Amino acid sequence: MAQVNRQWRLAARPVGLVKETDFEWREEPVPVPGEDQFVVHNLYLSLDPTYRGWMNEAGSYVSSVPIGTVMRGAMIGVVEQSRNARFPEGTLVQGMLGWEDYSLSDGKGLSSLPNDPSVPLTAYWGLFSHIGLTAYYGLLDVGKLKSGETLTVSAAAGAVGSLVGQIGKIKGCRVVGIAGSEAKCKWITDELGFDAAINYKTEPVLDSLKKHCPNGIDVHFENVGGEVLDAVLSLINLRARVVVCGLISQYNATGPVPGPRNFWRIVGKRARIEGFIVLDYYDRAAEAMRELRQWYIEGRLRYRVDVVEGLENAPRAFNRLFDGSNQGKLVVKI
Repeated sequence: MAQVNRQWRLAARPVGLVKETDFEWREEPVPVPGEDQFVVHNLYLSLDPTYRGWMNEAGSYVSSVPIGTVMRGAMIGVVEQSRNARFPEGTLVQGMLGWEDYSLSDGKGLSSLPNDPSVPLTAYWGLFSHIGLTAYYGLLDVGKLKSGETLTVSAAAGAVGSLVGQIGKIKGCRVVGIAGSEAKCKWITDELGFDAAINYKTEPVLDSLKKHCPNGIDVHFENVGGEVLDAVLSLINLRARVVVCGLISQYNATGPVPGPRNFWRIVGKRARIEGFIVLDYYDRAAEAMRELRQWYIEGRLRYRVDVVEGLENAPRAFNRLFDGSNQGKLVVKI
């Protein structure tokens, strides 16, 4: 093993977009495992919008990262030293560790991955992970999608949104995606099978939704918030379901954010808006993974992973989640 453990530690509470100066680069000795502990050599770091809330003093649905400590993040790695019988050396693991080369663990929050050479490691971020679970349960359990309905998806070329749209097509629905570039729109229609795509940067979203959703909207999967959500609410059908997975347009806001202007339509349409956190579904992960794997084997479900090389580039890469420059699941190859 190397003798140096490179780390990014949180140095300040970010204001607005994250800056590299909000982190501190440290080089520490590689940890030594104690009784029932093991050392994970980290291979891939998942970059997710929810980390932005963890950097705030108030935190979000999990506690905030203390100043001066290693930034928390979801990792895939391999066990290199172990004094834990459940995680012997050579075991591939996935779970919450830190932005560093080597992490010390007792196994809490980690799961072992199958050593299957037919499945690339990046698939465990792009599909067989919290990303796949979020798309599956958000759409089918919270959204209660039914065959023949019209589904709209914001951030449709993102990690979750791209899977949501494909699952919608598998379930026999009309799917309209909203994305931020012509390339993303082309990808979700030509390769992923969406019925239509709207470029919110160049098209009036409401007019385009009226065109592509002539029978209204039954289920909307929300990742963005703001004006896109307002446009969708204008066209929701009776008993529509709005699934709130994220509101990425607001995560870096430095002041109060206006609520939807069309919120009153929820009453008249007897619609339901429900937020959810994927952690609530981890005890049902096996159920979803069986179906996701089957669809993947059948070629009905695709994913895209956007790989950034080098742990040193993690802070700069993080803001790609908010400026729309990433396509698919954003990860850092350590």
